[in-house]
Amino acid sequence: MAQCMRTTLNPPKTLLRNPTKSSPVSSPLFHLPKSKKHSRISMSQQNQQELSLDSLISSTRKEEVLGAIKGSLSNCLWETNLLKTVPALKSKVRGKVRDIYDGGDYLVLVTTDRQSAFDKILASIPFKGQVLNETSLWWFDRTRHITQNAIVSSPDKNVTIAKKCSVFPVEFVVRGYVTGSTDTSLWTVYKNGVRNYCGNALPDGLVKSQKLPSNILTPTTKADDHDVPITPEEIVKSGLMTEADYCEASSKALSLFEYGQRVALEHGLILVDTKYEFGKGSDGSVLLIDEVHTPDSSRYWIAHSYEERIQKGLEPENVDKEFLRLWFKDHCNPYEDKVLPDAPEDLVCELAWRYIFLYETITKSKFELPLTEEPIHDRISRNVELALSSLR
Repeated sequence: MAQCMRTTLNPPKTLLRNPTKSSPVSSPLFHLPKSKKHSRISMSQQNQQELSLDSLISSTRKEEVLGAIKGSLSNCLWETNLLKTVPALKSKVRGKVRDIYDGGDYLVLVTTDRQSAFDKILASIPFKGQVLNETSLWWFDRTRHITQNAIVSSPDKNVTIAKKCSVFPVEFVVRGYVTGSTDTSLWTVYKNGVRNYCGNALPDGLVKSQKLPSNILTPTTKADDHDVPITPEEIVKSGLMTEADYCEASSKALSLFEYGQRVALEHGLILVDTKYEFGKGSDGSVLLIDEVHTPDSSRYWIAHSYEERIQKGLEPENVDKEFLRLWFKDHCNPYEDKVLPDAPEDLVCELAWRYIFLYETITKSKFELPLTEEPIHDRISRNVELALSSLR
């Protein structure tokens, strides 16, 4: 058995409670290029930004963008049909959030405003697609020292053009804390008595939202309607991936997550868990694809208040879609009910603001709201057609 698979099965048993303390990273994967684009990250407490929930709940910036959010509720990007507007495109695959088009030598990935959870589409969130696309591009650019990716260009705020590759049918879910509300979340399975999850031995005595002994990888298969937890051995044995490909992808996933945690903490946030997807390029290289550390694929908490709230038995202050998940769990059975209630408008607007807040907090750049009232689909069609013509 490869060392990467043995390591996954045997996490250390020493519990770490303080998210602001970390062991030094000696892996060469974390050597940052000496350029103005990347700055070396300090983990010292005094250099961290102290982020409070007040800046999320009530701020001048929130007031600035809420008007635009409310004004865009009727202009969300729910569905695209570029096959009718861009002749160069050959076919379409509709994902939970992204519409993926075959552009010949390339894939055109359009990130919509659809909001998914519980394997269902819950709502449309204004500007969500733009936030996710631009957040991912920011991280793709800053993680090149860890892994190659499939990105070619981004001709539109909601669009990424990528290299074609053979996608591994596995999602690499990395977790740093015991939390979650879905059926496959770590806290749900742990409180139900599971002590070995996806090949990871879990100690007794953990409480909700507690930091794990070490970051763990809990892969799932990419099923059409839901994700199924799976062990590394099952992945290799069933032929989903070779052992070599799994070891490379899992190593990259854990390195990406630790780097993401360091960047998030530098900006006053805890990156709690996330998921990555990989594919194999035409030259045999393992490429990072899809999205990176977005508020859709990741859970974020505010670091400054974490310890105090855990000690008081309170939920951490979150900056992600968890509050919307919890609303649906309180008002219906989101897994079994065929028709779900409409998400309240105030929650939709709040989630749109949180996504923008997270983008601006991580990237330290101002989110650019669309300047015109041009229909999003028209804008995307025009930009994609121009981009594909330039690539021919």
